[in-house]
Amino acid sequence: MSTGDEQALGALYDRYATTIHTIAYYLLGQADEAEDAVEETFWQAWREASRYDASRGAVSTWLSTIARSRALDRQRAWRRRAEEPLDSVASTSADAGDRADAMAPAPDPQREAETSERARDIAVALSRLPAEQREVIELAYFGGFSQSEIAARTSLPLGTVKTRARLALEKLRAPLAPHREGSR
Repeated sequence: MSTGDEQALGALYDRYATTIHTIAYYLLGQADEAEDAVEETFWQAWREASRYDASRGAVSTWLSTIARSRALDRQRAWRRRAEEPLDSVASTSADAGDRADAMAPAPDPQREAETSERARDIAVALSRLPAEQREVIELAYFGGFSQSEIAARTSLPLGTVKTRARLALEKLRAPLAPHREGSR
């Protein structure tokens, strides 16, 4: 991809689109928003392919990080829109909603089943973490908080937050391995 090979992008998309969609859907809870996040993820991966460094992690990890960031950006945009005065939104939202309903793609049962299975596996794996580690992971990955923000929010030292996150991720690696690249 870093040399502009569009077939490489297609192969990457074919291999990871379902996984990326699962992450985005888990964070956003809406299929259309998750689809947009998937598109943004692969567009960013295409533009920044030369920045990928295999020594820092697997391709699936790199894409998952991008997907998480894009999904959290979309959440932040929702919050900003929610804070806008209703007068500025009301005139455009009705027309946009009608267009979105008319253009919505038909649901894909296989993708929905895979998404549901992954979401269930993630929820089970998270529930098995110690409460203090689960809290850090949930605040980071589902709340969109940085480690510094988590430290401030929980009144914990930054090092403690980092340690809890690292330990939790190590504990999540094995139960979520079937959803990682090359495992299925």
